[in-house]
Amino acid sequence: MIEDRLTPTQIEIPKWTAPELERLVLENKPRVAVFDCDGTIWSGDSGYGFMVWSLEQGLVSRPISDGIDTRYRAYLAGKVSELDICGEMVQIYAGLREKELRSAAALYFEEFVRPRIFPEIAALLETLRKAEVELWAVSSTNKWVVTEGVRSFGIPEERVLAAEVRVTAGLISSEILDVPTDEGKAIALKRAGLERPDAVFGNSIHDLAMLQIARNAYPVNPSPALLAAAAKNGWGYFRPQAAEGIHSGVAGE
Repeated sequence: MIEDRLTPTQIEIPKWTAPELERLVLENKPRVAVFDCDGTIWSGDSGYGFMVWSLEQGLVSRPISDGIDTRYRAYLAGKVSELDICGEMVQIYAGLREKELRSAAALYFEEFVRPRIFPEIAALLETLRKAEVELWAVSSTNKWVVTEGVRSFGIPEERVLAAEVRVTAGLISSEILDVPTDEGKAIALKRAGLERPDAVFGNSIHDLAMLQIARNAYPVNPSPALLAAAAKNGWGYFRPQAAEGIHSGVAGE
């Protein structure tokens, strides 16, 4: 359990219950709320999961499959950056029709990700939607999966900032448009006109930059590194029931 590894200072971090989290959020009357996705709205790494699944489905050639597998192993060994691997995991689909990838992302999400949505966060998103809060999703996972994942929460594609490449005449290219991770998440939000979002939710150290620009930061299912950062910033945190006792991290923290 992550909390077992906390220092005495970190143990003092307030740990919110689901009702406490909702109360804190609503008391601050947010007009705009931003959510990371993997590890925050749902458990696990949907970007990596989709990549593996799509390779198994034969959506890309064997040489490309072998190449990205080698690169991902290098990433896990710390030899490839988060920014680079997330971009490459989108570039592997160059040459395919986007319509095909959207269909694949929808199938993958329904079967493998939807069952892992944290009920407490789903309920909070619904409460915010009903309160007419403008909801955004920011993720380094590919935009096809993220768009499918957050649509039911009332987050339209134009408010999804995720890893994406240029698509021309329906054909996917290898030209990267954005890979929001680390400082890139805060930059992507600022580029979208959100210099200081009212509420930001994230689970890993890669969400720290956007949590720090928020008027109110809400670590959800935080990794050890984000818990340490929460202690320094004076934030509390929420751990969904389904995530209790397990490491929250997406690959790379």
